[in-house]
Amino acid sequence: MKIKELLHYTYIFPVLAMGYYFSGLMGTGVVFNVIAGILLTGSVLSAVHHAEVVAHKVGEPFGTIILALCITIIEVALIISLMVAGGDQAITLARDTVFAAVMLILNGILGICILVGGVKYYE
Repeated sequence: MKIKELLHYTYIFPVLAMGYYFSGLMGTGVVFNVIAGILLTGSVLSAVHHAEVVAHKVGEPFGTIILALCITIIEVALIISLMVAGGDQAITLARDTVFAAVMLILNGILGICILVGGVKYYE
């Protein structure tokens, strides 16, 4: 492996996030929480990048299944971590998150259908 490949963000972010997590600085201030959010985002993007590389090597249709599982596992892990950190106030977080995702998807599909229908009507 070349040194340039080792300095790629997909290797740096997870290592930095793990070091930051074990440092004990999370939750001690707004700046530290912003840093944790940036490292979390970078780590999630790194995981998706690695899943995409594996999916590309495996090919269709298993590559699509790998990507779908990766995204589902990341989403469930984030929801569970929010529920654990939220205490009693986060009991309904999983239900509300799934409901919000379904509503966003259905409203997006409906909006696109109305837009396409309107464009075709005026042509």
